[in-house]
Amino acid sequence: MTLSDELRISIDGKWRHVREQSRKELAEMDLLYDHDLTLKEARARVLEQMKGLVATGMPAAGFSVEAGGTGDPGMAVTGIEMLAQFDLSLMVKAGVQWGLFGGAIENLGTQSHHDRYIKDLINLDILGCFAMSETGHGSNVQNLETTATYDPSTQEFVIDSPTFSSRKDYIGGAAEHATVAAVFAQLITKGEGHGVHCFVVPLRDDEGNDLPGVTTMDDGHKGGLGAVDNGRLSFDHVRIPRENLLNRYGHVDEGGTYSSPIDNVNRRFFTMLGTLIRGRVSVGGSASAACEVALSIAGRYALKRRQFGPDDDNEIVLMDYRMHQRRLLPLIARSYAYRFAQNQLVARMDSLQRSEHPDPQKARELEGRAAGLKAAQTWHATDAIQEAREACGGAGYLAENRLTTLKGDSDVFTTFEGDNHVMFQLLSKELLTSYATEVGGLDAVGLVKFAAATATDVVKERTAASNLIQRLIDARPGKGDDHDLMDRGTQLSLFEDREEHVLETAARRLRRAAGKDDQAAFEIFNAAQDHVIRCARVHVQRIVLEAFTAGIARCEDPEAQELLRTLCSLYALTEIESDLAWFMGHNRISDARAKTVTNLINDLLDQLRPHTLTLVEGFGVPEQSLGAAMLLTEGQ
Repeated sequence: MTLSDELRISIDGKWRHVREQSRKELAEMDLLYDHDLTLKEARARVLEQMKGLVATGMPAAGFSVEAGGTGDPGMAVTGIEMLAQFDLSLMVKAGVQWGLFGGAIENLGTQSHHDRYIKDLINLDILGCFAMSETGHGSNVQNLETTATYDPSTQEFVIDSPTFSSRKDYIGGAAEHATVAAVFAQLITKGEGHGVHCFVVPLRDDEGNDLPGVTTMDDGHKGGLGAVDNGRLSFDHVRIPRENLLNRYGHVDEGGTYSSPIDNVNRRFFTMLGTLIRGRVSVGGSASAACEVALSIAGRYALKRRQFGPDDDNEIVLMDYRMHQRRLLPLIARSYAYRFAQNQLVARMDSLQRSEHPDPQKARELEGRAAGLKAAQTWHATDAIQEAREACGGAGYLAENRLTTLKGDSDVFTTFEGDNHVMFQLLSKELLTSYATEVGGLDAVGLVKFAAATATDVVKERTAASNLIQRLIDARPGKGDDHDLMDRGTQLSLFEDREEHVLETAARRLRRAAGKDDQAAFEIFNAAQDHVIRCARVHVQRIVLEAFTAGIARCEDPEAQELLRTLCSLYALTEIESDLAWFMGHNRISDARAKTVTNLINDLLDQLRPHTLTLVEGFGVPEQSLGAAMLLTEGQ
């Protein structure tokens, strides 16, 4: 077994068998996007490709056995990630059908809904879409304007879009294929509102025509994802049966009386959203998968393309230039780090979703972590794919070399499943409120009024590698300026100490809102918002470093383990270098020690340069699936 095989085994994680199966089966399906197709042709092609996925078992894995699936959430998410290596349009289309639409039916509905819909949606006999975002409200889901008003005389809900800004927007499947939508709307009965709930609303008849009162529109060309039929939906007093309310968390009886197992409106709403976490986990992991493809292409090209040199007859490969190493190797290191963190996140999600009685606090922790990692991974993908494109020069700009397609398709992932800054704010809220159940969602006033008395304790919540991490920190050599920046315990300690400080100082700033009215509390929050976002950023960097460290410990091959250690140090020191002003300004690293960081990174680049091909092969993207013509051309 080669060194790259050992690396691949290490980062494939618990669902390695799913990845291996996908690499083989998906590579045989001709999935790469075809730029010569029209929008309509591309959409039809990706729908046919989805039909081929049904037989793989991946769609059924996302649903419990009781609901009609095979009950393997981890397999379902991993399968979606693997689709992203081949075509992000297919990944999104599959994610909407089986993850978002299907997830809403299973997690927000009850047995009658499962019996009615799930088998058919797994097999694509029902094509659905997930109608949450509106023109006027994307991240602020709690204030959606679409209404669902109960009429007891007919036992129907009346779905209505009362304003232009209430139309459902950017909805995958709405433009052409979806015949049914999971519509999120404000539930009103007996003149009283009970917050946002989800309803199953038919959209089209068997001939594809809009049903009475339903208006579907096509978003047309986008910046990418050309095979996804995004569209808009509006409703003009559309009537649906009472039974079409997905009523796991809120029920309306025949007479119009509302009841719910969760009395608190805020807690009920965020419990509902929390059950749909799989989409957020999938978006982050899929962005990383696309990033790995881009770095696999750019890394291979850098080992092949020659430019300049000591004389005209001795041009050298790009990867031998220090600047090219600086451009690509830290991005490769971060991609490995995120894969380990994603594996850990998926394992926690899988465990929680298999539990009959999931722990509410663990669920909130998972939601915060998923939000933070989604933001970090999608931003990383945006930056790394752009760098990969530039690193391949003019060739990287040709569609035949795939990098521009990856760039266009993945760009919106920073917005999918919540704007990244909002995601970091959600994570910070969890950290700063120490999971206070009284705080509702992303409400700034609620956040500052409950700002954590126990923020520091949250930092002590270790990852799965808790004992290992603590041993490494305790064993770090030297104190103060004597610490060794190449020592893993020192790196972990620096990341943890920074997080504690940032959280504590943010909490102190927000506590000034105590006793203030809502306007004053909001102003205090707004003034500290950059500090709040920083809390999430440094927290994610810590948990990613800890996940990388734990992943190295699980690697069974000594040579691969040593290479991963070097790569992990590059990740840690690159993050330290990017925030060196903070470490110096807060006296965590002396001026003299700070001056060594760049040299240490350069030493690591020298060690890793000979392993460039091994590292990109370790991502496990089959070379024949890269879809970059320039890698097949001789004489570069």
